[in-house]
Amino acid sequence: MVRRRLLAPRLLGPSVLLPWILLGVAWLQELLDQLIGAGRWSLAMGPGTPWWTLFTAPFSHGGLGHLLTNSLVFVPLSYLVLIRSFKAYLAVWIGVILLEIPIWLIWPVGSHGLSGVIYGLLGYLLLIGWLERHPLSLALSLTALLLYGSALPGLLPWLTPAGVSWIGHASGFAGGVVAALAMSREQKGSSARP
Repeated sequence: MVRRRLLAPRLLGPSVLLPWILLGVAWLQELLDQLIGAGRWSLAMGPGTPWWTLFTAPFSHGGLGHLLTNSLVFVPLSYLVLIRSFKAYLAVWIGVILLEIPIWLIWPVGSHGLSGVIYGLLGYLLLIGWLERHPLSLALSLTALLLYGSALPGLLPWLTPAGVSWIGHASGFAGGVVAALAMSREQKGSSARP
């Protein structure tokens, strides 16, 4: 009963719709791309693209298969982070976008898709339990590891299939790690205050 009350308020607010809204934007972009742009309307970030592509790249995909694959992982990982807090979810998105900046500036190949954010969510979840050692955080870390740990080889260039942006995965994962460090530090700071 107590556990239910602890988790339920975090999922009952407006943030419960956020992953679906974000996913809806990605699906709308892809459907417009397929129906109107014949698959050529990409909002990817890459060399010579405008700064705002840092914000559009997660919503742009290389086809319906790419988007469907990302959708199936994005929603559950989003909810695992939202169980922790909306602030943590926002921190992951900010961390991922900030760590995409060097790729946007210097990496020779473009990158797009929700997979960078997915790896950010995974990075956050895997680290937060170890940093906080709180039962809820540990349970989230363990759940993420058991369900999605098999995606970790996607961080390595020699284990990533051709045409897949391992650097986008790695920068996303690093963004999630940065978010976990920031949220853990904030949590320790707030619990140390009288």
